[in-house]
Amino acid sequence: MVEDPKWELAILATVQGFYEKLLQEAVRGEVPVPAGLEAISLQSDDSVLETLSSMHRWLRLLDLAITPAMLRRAFTPDTDPEIAEAMLRYFIRNKDTSEVHRDKTDLVTTFLYRHPRVPGQWERRGYGLDGSLPLAPFEIALLEILADADVPSLTDDHMQTLRLFDQLQQEAEGFRDLNALLESGIIPRVRELKQSFDTSFYHPGVLATIAPYNTAFGKKFDALFHQSAAEIKNFAEVVEEQGGSILGNVDGVDVTVEHVAALEESELLRIDYGTALDKFRRVSKLKKTLDQRPPIRRSPRLVRPPVKAEVKPTAKLASFPSRRPVLDVPTMRLAVTPQQISTEESKLLRIEESIRIFVRVADPKFRQVIPMRFFNLLLTSAEADAYCADYLEEKSLRAGVARVILRLVAVVARMTTELEELKRAGNSASLWKLHADSMVVLLEVGGSVRQNAERVMTLAEQRGAKVEADKIRAPLQKLHDCSELVGKTLLGVPEQKTLGASNAS
Repeated sequence: MVEDPKWELAILATVQGFYEKLLQEAVRGEVPVPAGLEAISLQSDDSVLETLSSMHRWLRLLDLAITPAMLRRAFTPDTDPEIAEAMLRYFIRNKDTSEVHRDKTDLVTTFLYRHPRVPGQWERRGYGLDGSLPLAPFEIALLEILADADVPSLTDDHMQTLRLFDQLQQEAEGFRDLNALLESGIIPRVRELKQSFDTSFYHPGVLATIAPYNTAFGKKFDALFHQSAAEIKNFAEVVEEQGGSILGNVDGVDVTVEHVAALEESELLRIDYGTALDKFRRVSKLKKTLDQRPPIRRSPRLVRPPVKAEVKPTAKLASFPSRRPVLDVPTMRLAVTPQQISTEESKLLRIEESIRIFVRVADPKFRQVIPMRFFNLLLTSAEADAYCADYLEEKSLRAGVARVILRLVAVVARMTTELEELKRAGNSASLWKLHADSMVVLLEVGGSVRQNAERVMTLAEQRGAKVEADKIRAPLQKLHDCSELVGKTLLGVPEQKTLGASNAS
């Protein structure tokens, strides 16, 4: 798959900026960046391929310094989803089969699942692109995020393995204490399953299955861990009141009240996986030891006022400055290349096929509401009928009308998606510019589609097929309104209303 090098460079630049900010604390200052890869240099259109080559080498070096634990700490609910999506695109393109790379991809995908752009976004279900299997909204989102990436295939064995995750999630839900969960071996079993996918781990279907499992398992694990830690701390307070100091012995080492007082659950849940698992086991063993001791009666004591914990400021990754260039849209439209048109038409064909499959297999009550990544695309009855048509290959007027409707709807869907992407790219000048470029190309494509639609509509009227001509009017008006909104957005004209008020929800 041929990809726009500028788009790839924008993705890598986002990853570079994120990595460099992560390392600033470690090096206690700015990270020295190779010549030609500074932020200002990346704005230039000169020698894009050479810059890409240098960027790949630089990121391979940064990857060695960035651990999964560092990413776990950095990705907070306040992290911009655009950064997480750029990271995911970067990881998927690399397809590194190492455990560290897989863990990073696993972590970023799970972050996107845990923090949807719209609350409850992943709870509704769509339909598979093969028209047979249910397709989760999160997988639809991943397919859109990775639309330009060359994703690996899935074998029948991999499909069988994916079905095991539902059973594993049910098994995890059944545990009632931390020790039982750790001794069950479910954690290493899941890691072995993830490893068994090899490069197919980076398939959207695999990631869309694993992320919900990670979320459910993580929620259960955290609850059991906090429960055990609270019981241990409670026991430690009783021992301290009675003048004792040793709680128990774990692996030949006495665990004291001071050890428990220093236990920071939230910190432990964010450290490196291997180190954390060893500490989790020690906490679990201590809890098991305490469970075997006779209960201790709490003696009366003076109630001490609660000590207000010192609130430490959380280091937050700085956002990219918003630098939106002034666009000369007419000149940009004249500069649109045949390759850009061809790339956009390939995207439109994929959208047409995806919508067509959804409409054909969906419940008739819901087939006119198409779940897109940022919005729901609403179809008229005539548009839905066109997407269900089985005569598209005919050389007839009705087939020509249906094909026109399919393309009109697809262009509106693409324009709306790019408008939404543009809104969310305000913290990255390079991403904002790339989405703006895509919108300029869409204006050119939309112009051609509009001319063709008007030609077919006139032909239908000349042949007395007024009903067929009328089918084109509504989607043609949608394209006109959407193109007008795109043009105003590119020129920086404040919009009076968004397309979402009439076409998306």
